[in-house]
Amino acid sequence: MSAPLVAVVAFNHFSPFHLSVPCIIFGDLLHERKLFDLRLYAYEPGKLRSSEGLTVESTLDADELAHADIIIVPSWRDPAERPEQSLLDALATAYSRGSQIVGLCLGTYVLAHAGLLKNRKASTHWEFEQDFMRRFPDVKLDSNALYVDDDRLITSAGTAAGIDCCLYLVRQRYGSVIANKLARRMVIPPYRDGGQAQFIERPIPISTQDTRINTLLDYLRNHLNQPHSLDELAQYSKMSRRTFTRQFYKATGMSVGEWLTAERLQRSQELLESTSLPIDAIAVQVGFQSATSLRQHFRQRFEVTPGEWRKTFQGK
Repeated sequence: MSAPLVAVVAFNHFSPFHLSVPCIIFGDLLHERKLFDLRLYAYEPGKLRSSEGLTVESTLDADELAHADIIIVPSWRDPAERPEQSLLDALATAYSRGSQIVGLCLGTYVLAHAGLLKNRKASTHWEFEQDFMRRFPDVKLDSNALYVDDDRLITSAGTAAGIDCCLYLVRQRYGSVIANKLARRMVIPPYRDGGQAQFIERPIPISTQDTRINTLLDYLRNHLNQPHSLDELAQYSKMSRRTFTRQFYKATGMSVGEWLTAERLQRSQELLESTSLPIDAIAVQVGFQSATSLRQHFRQRFEVTPGEWRKTFQGK
């Protein structure tokens, strides 16, 4: 049985990292066994150059591309640029013939431009989530998943999530034993817990346009470890409870409870990354009633435990 043909789409101003991920995983990593037939397909003629000056040449022509078992678009150079119709048509034709079509990171944009993701689930880099949803409102974007597989259309979150996605494809074809062996050879985990939510920067605004609310936010940040009632905060802000809740939401876009939880979680992240305080002590310091409460909220928001967060971002 011949090895599956994997075509990796290359283009000018390609990202060396994104291009190298599928080339490593589907290349000759296991020298004792040929798992895939890896080829590069040049989206544009001639030598293709990265922004850093690296060049690659195509080893696959357009006719062969349409018959590839797996076609991978490893990112894309500009979300605002629509690829040439010839590439989009080639992807659509290959998919109709039974190929798996993969978009890593911003490569999801190319699949969406080809019309392949309409009414389907997909993932892309979290920084481009809003832009992607604006351009492709008919795609069901999962902003947390490291990768998504919807009927042979596989898309991944940003940068290193492409590794997770490619290992998933290996696992599909050859099982966990081979995928784990590849991961060990690359010295990476074969499977990562949690999604990209743990890497998303969602800073809480320091201030709003309402000076009274700003004063209150400063007060709350300095007293996160204390319980706060709506009546107490309304009195502090010199408003009725009803007016206070309305003005707080108008200024922050969140209820008081949502804001406090988000601020406490953000502060707990900082303490997990920068200190060796026990989880119990962090829970008290940021205002959760117990370590159990902190763990529950943390897991719900980031899909990892506080201990796993510390291990990832503190390296211990």
